[in-house]
Amino acid sequence: MKRFEDFNLKENTLKLIEMNGFKEPTPIQEQVIPGVLKNKDLIGLSQTGTGKTHAYLIPVMEMLDPASDDTFAVITAPTRELAVQIYEKAAEMSEINPDIRVRLYVGGKDRARDIKQLQTSQPHIVVGTPGRIKDLFLEEGALRIDKAKMLIVDEADMTLEYGFLDDIDAFAGRMGDDLQMLAFSATMPDQLKPFLKKYMHHPLTVRVESGERFSPEITHILVPCYHHTYAETIQSILPGFQPYVCLIFANTREQASEIAEYLRGRNLSVTEIHGNLESRQRRKAMKELQSGRSTFVVATDLAARGIDIDMVTHVISCGFPNELEYYIHRAGRTGRAGTKGTCFALYHEEDDAAIRSLMKQGIRFEHRRCRAGKWQTLRPYGTKRKKPDDEMKVEIAKMMTKKNTKVKPGYKKKRAKAIEELHRKKKRDYIRAKIREEKKAMYKERQREKNRGES
Repeated sequence: MKRFEDFNLKENTLKLIEMNGFKEPTPIQEQVIPGVLKNKDLIGLSQTGTGKTHAYLIPVMEMLDPASDDTFAVITAPTRELAVQIYEKAAEMSEINPDIRVRLYVGGKDRARDIKQLQTSQPHIVVGTPGRIKDLFLEEGALRIDKAKMLIVDEADMTLEYGFLDDIDAFAGRMGDDLQMLAFSATMPDQLKPFLKKYMHHPLTVRVESGERFSPEITHILVPCYHHTYAETIQSILPGFQPYVCLIFANTREQASEIAEYLRGRNLSVTEIHGNLESRQRRKAMKELQSGRSTFVVATDLAARGIDIDMVTHVISCGFPNELEYYIHRAGRTGRAGTKGTCFALYHEEDDAAIRSLMKQGIRFEHRRCRAGKWQTLRPYGTKRKKPDDEMKVEIAKMMTKKNTKVKPGYKKKRAKAIEELHRKKKRDYIRAKIREEKKAMYKERQREKNRGES
């Protein structure tokens, strides 16, 4: 394995590495840093937590000239939260060398103030969302990135998903012909390839897995919802574990909002992260995450991408995403750095195909439910339960094949009577079970009506 010293980096770049406590490069840093230093266009495919942000920040610091008046690098992120995180890491360069100017441009900030500041000086490193960068460059003419040497598109697949690739295309086409482009992504959708081909020349592709596909440190537990909602099921399992931070994944923004509201109504400390939040709410949510005030974080897959949340001890997956690979990403937010983690996968009957697919891929699910604060182990998922009729046939067969060393008078009549009684018993059990189900359904309906009336 290489060391950072093997890259022949400048003293200030080594200070940046030391400031972050890095001892040796991660696999993606080991491959990306020398490629970028050779001015190659590059595609980096890796998941969150592999060290990709510093894989490009380290060569950026190494290559930029603090004495220049021009912008050297433009770094885009699809969400404000991601842009803020990248900016905070890049701003460390200014602590090492105050001549390096790093600026953040995202929605929700004072645009007039940004424009006024740009009239005085241009930043060496621009970090921001595609729309705001495009606005300041093409609409306002205040940000001069036409001479920038490097364009870095972070979370490229997420940028495509959010529809921001057109904004990048608009200003990338106005940047220099010798522009060096780096794109980092968790996946490589086909729709992304034409854009990369348009701006990249013989790019170097670096693909790095985040370690074992299914971490042995993560316990996967299937929890049936039965007729309950995800929020109700979450509430039912909470007495069964003590999280430091529990990350709850929902498949839609609306679902995330409903779950967060439900849990808050139970006096739980909850932060929600998704696209439906207003600017003020997003800023508040990020502060809550950074301060560690929330035990429960409810998020969508895209909103949670790239956001560093320390000490996630438990993950709850509310159902399964359409792209099952995202379930792997969800579970992978816990059990990091050698610690153990738990992922609860809440499911309904319609999730059967997804569960079986993940099992075929190698995930070993435990099957449990929590009742009165205690976990109960259920039969392994997918194993069939004997039907009452089947059980009865087995009992009858035993009676019919029972060996009798001495046949007593009236034996056949007694056997026929026992079989008839068995039928009656099974019928009584069936009727009682149905009555219990109906009573439970009626009780649930009354509770829902009562809750609706109170709200």
